[in-house]
Amino acid sequence: MLAMDQGIVEEWLSEFKTLPETAVSSYAASLKDKGSLVPALYKVIRENYSDLLEPVCHQLFEFYRSGEPRLQRFTLQFLPELVWSYLSVTAGRDPHCSGCIEALLLGIYNLEIVDKDGQSKVLSFTIPSLSKPSVYHEPSSFGSLALTEGALANHGLSRVVYSGPHLQRETFTAQNRFEVLTFLLLCYNAALSYMTSSSLQSLCQLSSRVSICGYPRQQVRRYKGISARLMVTSEFLVQLITGIHFALCNGEVDLGSKALDDVLYRAQLELFPEALLVGNAIKSSLHGATLKSNKEGTRSIQVEITPTAPRISRNAVTSLSIRGHRWKRHESQEDSVDSPDSCPTGPIPEISVTGVSGERLANGEALRSRTEGEALGGATEVGVDPRGQEVRRQKSVRRHLEDGTPSAGRVQF
Repeated sequence: MLAMDQGIVEEWLSEFKTLPETAVSSYAASLKDKGSLVPALYKVIRENYSDLLEPVCHQLFEFYRSGEPRLQRFTLQFLPELVWSYLSVTAGRDPHCSGCIEALLLGIYNLEIVDKDGQSKVLSFTIPSLSKPSVYHEPSSFGSLALTEGALANHGLSRVVYSGPHLQRETFTAQNRFEVLTFLLLCYNAALSYMTSSSLQSLCQLSSRVSICGYPRQQVRRYKGISARLMVTSEFLVQLITGIHFALCNGEVDLGSKALDDVLYRAQLELFPEALLVGNAIKSSLHGATLKSNKEGTRSIQVEITPTAPRISRNAVTSLSIRGHRWKRHESQEDSVDSPDSCPTGPIPEISVTGVSGERLANGEALRSRTEGEALGGATEVGVDPRGQEVRRQKSVRRHLEDGTPSAGRVQF
């Protein structure tokens, strides 16, 4: 460590000790103007045997305990580097070098798991309900329907807890190590929009090193640090992926892409479904997207939004509305069947038939001639004795048979 960096750190340590409480807010605002302080503090944290490491950790804890949001965010920006220093020392089985870092991490953890009243903090979110207003609807518009606001309010709101309550920890053990570190990364991710580029780079490096150390991929990355495998959990990797996603969208494209690939590599080896699901989803969403290479400007995450309908219906979908829709549909179908316009109209095709005498007649002519003949025959035969008519018919048939000619209306085959 250079003497100039050491002098900057020593000056920073001394000025906060003599600072009155009324000047804490103005001092926190002036920290961002000290551009050489943050790189010097990173060098102190990376040197495990530095004499300044213990006072620096104590100072960072005082920052966090002060309750000033800007001082707390100043401490949080070093969290990825602190976590890696602790894990690397733990893997090297030299716990005496990580005592101050361990105390700092446990101190931040114990401060974050309780609220201002000292009660255990529970982090949760509420599932949206139709009984509460939103950007899509107003509960008052449902008053005339069967699904009223009062009926909806009786169902209550569904509350989902995603973290907590947590127990106080006085020391790290093999059982609680990653429980504490995962919660600390959750707190870090909650303040990602305030993190500097150096902090995001440290997060990506932490993700890659934790994932590849002790595996063949370490030689591919040409990392010459520790070669021992580090135990990880699925929840810990999910928190790392969350931070990597933000880094990818805010200027750290190269480091973020490598870190995401390394975490997915480790998740495949460990068969962690949650980490694989989140990591592959982020990787698919960023495929073909134009990531921002500029590290300045507003911090954000790029998200592809599915196009929605141009108009959102304000009517609630209830059982009553569904029945009404079915009735209207059936009524419209019945009206279409009963209407005269539904009958097919068009020209009747001409069909020709062959009569008994062999001549072709158009459709309707044979029927018309036969009907006329029956009418005439019926008119001439009015008043004739039926018995005499039958005798004449039999004589006519006998005469035709004797002559050898078929009678009218018969066909020989």
